Amino acid sequence: MNPISAVDQRPSLPALDAETARGLTVQYGDTLSGIAASLGVPLDRLLAANPQILNPDVIYPGDALNVPGGADRGSAGGDYSVQSGDTLSGIASMHGLSLQSLTAANPQIANPDLIFIGDRIQLPGAQSPGTGGAPEGGAGPVEGPAPATPGGSADGVTAAELQQIVPQLSASKAEAVAPHLNAAMAEANIDTPQRQAMFIAQLAHESGGFHYMEEIASGAAYEGRTDLGNTQPGDGERYKGRGYIQVTGRHNYTEAGQALGLDLVNNPELAAQPENAARIAAWYWESRGINTAADAGNFTQVTRLINGGTNGLADRQAYYERAKAALN
Repeated sequence: MNPISAVDQRPSLPALDAETARGLTVQYGDTLSGIAASLGVPLDRLLAANPQILNPDVIYPGDALNVPGGADRGSAGGDYSVQSGDTLSGIASMHGLSLQSLTAANPQIANPDLIFIGDRIQLPGAQSPGTGGAPEGGAGPVEGPAPATPGGSADGVTAAELQQIVPQLSASKAEAVAPHLNAAMAEANIDTPQRQAMFIAQLAHESGGFHYMEEIASGAAYEGRTDLGNTQPGDGERYKGRGYIQVTGRHNYTEAGQALGLDLVNNPELAAQPENAARIAAWYWESRGINTAADAGNFTQVTRLINGGTNGLADRQAYYERAKAALN
């Protein structure tokens, strides 16, 4: 549950020009040359559309890329192999489809919130951009409260309020993230403006403004860490930190998975999906009794319970002040 390192070293993205480009989210394992090949565009054209990329050999899961007009990752029809970090709605958005049409074409999927790496997804014919049901940003569907009315309550946080709290967050990303936060907060009784403000502030800091879903390091440093339950060869990298509040180690993946009904032990990448990341963070919050510290107004103690210390306290407090203003 330590903060992600080197967050400030990532460049910020320019706004997309809707007439000449659209967005694509980098998935785990992607390379820029591989993305260019899948789009069918020259690498230099993709680079020209993304001047924020300082080193073409360094891109990160969750980063947004400007896609040159006319390019399309994948094609209508055929099938698609699920990659690490994919959600069904994200796949629909990537291929210009509605979530409903993609679900209808894949009756073998019993739960649209649960897909696995290597699964083959049948792709029906594509729709025109903008007709799909998935929000830009690729967040998966979620059951739970609708986006909140202003004010912060059991209803949660609106996308507009989330942007006030996290100014660097795009409108589309805020619309994708807010429903997952609201469902998770409702599940963990994070149901007052003060609890919500502290919860969102901590997650915003830990995830670099809801941008990073996976620890940058390989996880090899955790190999053999029996205190984390890493007793099997490869556990260090397999159970590296993922999610908004990074769950780390076989033991924590097991505990969280059992509590939430997710098979995180066999599918640890599920922890990096936005809907699961929010639920895991809320489970951790509730299981450690952090609502009590939040109710007491002790933000420093909340930080210690999340971080194990007070690393990044000033940044967390800045998020908290904005969250209080937005939700109250």
